[in-house]
Amino acid sequence: MNMISSSSTTKCGLCLFLLTTFFISARTSDTINTSQILSDNSNDILISSTGAFALGFYSPGNSKNRYVGIWYNDIKDKTVVWVANRDHPLTDRSGVLRVIEPGRLLLLNSATSATIWSANISSTVQAPLARLLDSGNLVVADENDESNIIWQSFDYPTDTFLPGMKLGKNFVSGHQVYLSSSKNNDDPTTGYFTYQFDPTGYPQSVIKNGASVLSKSGPWNGVGFSGSQNLVKNTLYSFGVIINENEAYYYYQVLNDAVYTRLVLGEIGVGQRLTWSNQTQSWKPYLAFPMDNCDSYKVCGAHGICSTRTWPDCSCLDKFIPTDPQGWNAGNFSNGCIRRTTLNCEDGDGFLKYSGVKLPDTEGSWYNASMNLEECKVTYAENCSCTAYASLNISNGESGCLLWFGELVNMREIAFGQHIHIRMAKSELGSGSRKREIIIVTLPVVIGIVLLGLGLFLFYHVRKNPKHQQQETDTDNLRDSGETHGEQKIPMFELSTMFNATNGFSADNKLGEGGFGPVFKGLLEGQEIAVKRLSTTSFQGAHEFKNELICIAKLQHRNLVKLLGCCIQGEERMLVYEYMTNKSLDLILFDQVKRRILDWPRRFDIINGIARGLTYLHQDSRLRVIHRDLKASNIVLDSDMVPKISDFGLARICGGNETGAKTSRVVGTYGYMSPEYAVDGLFSVKSDVFSFGVLVLEIISGKRNRGFTLENHRHNLLGHAWMLYKEERSLEVVDSCLEYSSYSSQVMRSIHVGLLCVQEEMEERPNMSSVVVMLNNDGVLPQPKQPGFFTGRDVIRSETWHSSNTAGSANAMTISLLEAR
Repeated sequence: MNMISSSSTTKCGLCLFLLTTFFISARTSDTINTSQILSDNSNDILISSTGAFALGFYSPGNSKNRYVGIWYNDIKDKTVVWVANRDHPLTDRSGVLRVIEPGRLLLLNSATSATIWSANISSTVQAPLARLLDSGNLVVADENDESNIIWQSFDYPTDTFLPGMKLGKNFVSGHQVYLSSSKNNDDPTTGYFTYQFDPTGYPQSVIKNGASVLSKSGPWNGVGFSGSQNLVKNTLYSFGVIINENEAYYYYQVLNDAVYTRLVLGEIGVGQRLTWSNQTQSWKPYLAFPMDNCDSYKVCGAHGICSTRTWPDCSCLDKFIPTDPQGWNAGNFSNGCIRRTTLNCEDGDGFLKYSGVKLPDTEGSWYNASMNLEECKVTYAENCSCTAYASLNISNGESGCLLWFGELVNMREIAFGQHIHIRMAKSELGSGSRKREIIIVTLPVVIGIVLLGLGLFLFYHVRKNPKHQQQETDTDNLRDSGETHGEQKIPMFELSTMFNATNGFSADNKLGEGGFGPVFKGLLEGQEIAVKRLSTTSFQGAHEFKNELICIAKLQHRNLVKLLGCCIQGEERMLVYEYMTNKSLDLILFDQVKRRILDWPRRFDIINGIARGLTYLHQDSRLRVIHRDLKASNIVLDSDMVPKISDFGLARICGGNETGAKTSRVVGTYGYMSPEYAVDGLFSVKSDVFSFGVLVLEIISGKRNRGFTLENHRHNLLGHAWMLYKEERSLEVVDSCLEYSSYSSQVMRSIHVGLLCVQEEMEERPNMSSVVVMLNNDGVLPQPKQPGFFTGRDVIRSETWHSSNTAGSANAMTISLLEAR
């Protein structure tokens, strides 16, 4: 009995040893076959051969549900790129993944033996295995011939498009590969939005909400998608489109295997190209789409063209007029435009060339790759149903022919857009329209003269009655700006609506107060809002109110606060913004307790976000905007701590290539103002760069620049950081509550960039696009020179102070200097 017992024990031990060995191999292998399983209960995991990707069970965010997913193996924060059972979660750790003959991949509930998820296969193999590749692709193949792949996860993506995938359609099988959004970070369930490469007509990429089209990229032109301004040749990845009788798809490949990049369709239908930064240990956005309102599908209707350089965004193509003039003037552009002269094919219609446009929607279009543009014109000039033609491919000159046979929709103005030839009536093409052209040219001149005379009359009249007339004129102009002329076309709210939304502007709803007046929290149709109400004793008046209304309504960026509407009624003037959960940066950064929630990654993300917002204002937006009052209290934070630049009451819009100007009325905040602006009234984009540099040093140190003191010197924060830099002790300026040891090089670099931004000579300061590059790359930085105001000296000034409700917030005060000349 003892021998039998001993033998049984030995056998059990051997079984346990073999079982343990098997599970260890499953954790370290990239493959499972029919004799192996992947068990959630045992924490099994597959790792691709180079360690780039891992596959296993996980729970997203705060969820307790269990899913099988693929993620980047060597990135600390788990970034999942594919989910098997996204719509069928497990509620416990009973999941088992296995592959069975003849090649089906199964996710089972080991407790009930129920199939939770399975892979669809169109063919079979006798010895199947599942392997996780270094591309992040999970494949099922023949163990004896792994080139015989019968299923792969790349054919069934979730919300992520990885290098090597084919986004498109196989015409032989009918299978279409597309992305679908997730519900949210805690729930990978299939969401409402899809991103597709649509081969209908001529291929273009499409974002949909269910069956409704939200955005179309414009057709592929050999270089990129006609309307995708940010999709350009770069050093990170190559991309292209393949079209043949068997398939049509869009793809991209990384140019360096060490670079991680992915395209993600977000939960609100916005696609982002993200690249992993080893320096910051975070994902950095490379491009996003849709980019602005003009990327919305059919936003200007048929024959309308969208441009973010004009206001409103929509206008009719030249020689077209609104189909519904009354609706058009009211801001309803959906009915689009019609030709002002009706086509008459028998009379000899022709084609008129339009340049710099995103080509129209190609659904229902036709193309011929072998035909050149002139052949296209000759062949289809007499085809009365052909409404427009353009080059199919512009990658090497112009080649091919792309034709439209109906209304032209989804066009926008693009600086480097394409040419399109649109069918027009004969009278619109030559001398027959000369009389009309004379009228078109002279009529604006006559109107301009009349308006100039009227303006001079009003100016004289206002000068005679300054207070009363100015108040009436400003109020009328403000309402006119918001409603009549369509200058910004934002909702106009009634005073009663604002009163109810803020509980009667109660003290309990008051968020703060600045130079403009008080700001109240409110609730409007279920949405939290912030209502900025102009005080009757405010330093800022109707001019600043109108300036902010017009300025921010024309700007759309992730790092700019969003304007929802305004209220102009009697003497009341209010701006309605999206409510920012975490309020303004200064309330957290300069609070001895709250600032601890701002760890270094969050602070660096805030610095980066502000930099990107300023880059947009200075050079990427259709307007060139100088903010002139950038400070911690004008940076607001949403629920995810994403920074948004706010308060554009003092901003200046520059025209053309203008980057600055001079003023006799200096407005801004001491501690953030550049020397040339505070002393000489010279403001420019470099003034904002100086303010940004101050903000960077404040964010790093957790200290205000203005009012900063130390016992051993009288320097302000800029002077203190400069002295430490010269003594190679820069890290001593860092906030004492920060743990930054693993980010020390990034912190040092940020301090260095901050000092470059606050140099005394404005010509020495970098522009904001360079700042973004310097913050996020490892290149050698120039040596900074002495900062402006580094001794903390006082400037002779005449001040009008308007304090914030933040206790001890000297930096949050906005001042106005009137130069005595």
